[in-house]
Amino acid sequence: MTDLLRVFVLAVVQGIAEFLPISSSGHLVILNDLLGGLGESATLVIILHAGTLGSILVVYWRRILDLISRDRRVIGLMVVGTIPAVVIGLTIKKLFPWLTESPQVAAPMLICTGILLIALGKLPARSGKYSHLSWAGAFLVGCFQAAAILPGISRSGSTIFAGRLLGLSKEDSVTFSFLLAIPAICGAVTLAIKDLVDGSEAASELPLFTLILGALTAFIVGIAALKWLIRWSQEDRLHWFAYWCIPVGIAFTLYYWGGANS
Repeated sequence: MTDLLRVFVLAVVQGIAEFLPISSSGHLVILNDLLGGLGESATLVIILHAGTLGSILVVYWRRILDLISRDRRVIGLMVVGTIPAVVIGLTIKKLFPWLTESPQVAAPMLICTGILLIALGKLPARSGKYSHLSWAGAFLVGCFQAAAILPGISRSGSTIFAGRLLGLSKEDSVTFSFLLAIPAICGAVTLAIKDLVDGSEAASELPLFTLILGALTAFIVGIAALKWLIRWSQEDRLHWFAYWCIPVGIAFTLYYWGGANS
């Protein structure tokens, strides 16, 4: 497979799985292993995340303007909700960096995501607004987001589930989940840039055209996936994604832990 096609495949997966509750990290870790390591490039991580960050900014630009102009309390909630991921993420990166790159971890965690989505489908509909969340509530949602540092645990699925547990409506739980994604994605990009600057990761040798194609593909696919998630959340169908996560998780758990890859 050529580098151009590999980047295109990784960008499509990033754009879909970053927003749909199926874990982009889990899918990319497994796909990267199957493709031979292309996705480990810090440059490519930056490019693909930049594409999906653009998707959020396009879909939620009105909400973001509201945060800046008249709903500034939500900015504080986003900061509080980001703290757990920062603390746990930096700890794992320093002490257990292999965890975030292990397909052996990602596969069974996909099963956990599927179970979480089934539980999400059983929660009653509520009408709470994310702007009315308490500081403790925002921190709790952040703890669920921090769990998604493990590859295979869906960030969107975890945070939407936490929001619904706290009484948020379907729409507001999705909105707050993706507002929290903005600092989370920016943090991932910042860490990747740091790795490039300090030399712990080499710069990608991929052509500029290939990187631009990756960013643009992740951006376009991300917009479509985000709108898909919003629509299915309103229709209370997010638990349907469990029927993807659980079989895929079982299949790759057997592949990695059953001796086929040893």
